[in-house]
Amino acid sequence: MRHELVFIEHLSFLFFMIIALGFCMFLLLLSWVLGGRATSKNKNTPFESGIISTGTAEVQFSAKFYLIAMFFVVFDVESLYLYAWSISIYESGWIGFYASAIFIFSIILALFYLNRIKALNLPS
Repeated sequence: MRHELVFIEHLSFLFFMIIALGFCMFLLLLSWVLGGRATSKNKNTPFESGIISTGTAEVQFSAKFYLIAMFFVVFDVESLYLYAWSISIYESGWIGFYASAIFIFSIILALFYLNRIKALNLPS
């Protein structure tokens, strides 16, 4: 009896997903069928505040900027772990304190390593 209820709940979710995906596909198809087709030079040019753009829109960034962004993401995720630890500090006790101290030490060690190999220095 219980397994049948679980199956029925999953079946209703599957039915909902099929209906939702079908509705999205229907709307996309409808906009493609009813949408206007305009192919001209003016249609394909970028328009920015009434000014005709000159040059190319491609900007070459150094790979260092992507590296800095990845370091930021890594340290940001680590700060989320520290926030979760600080919320549950009473429940985790001394074992949690030692684990977080090791975690913070590894973060500081990684930061010193990145500074030593000059990975955080931006190109001038």
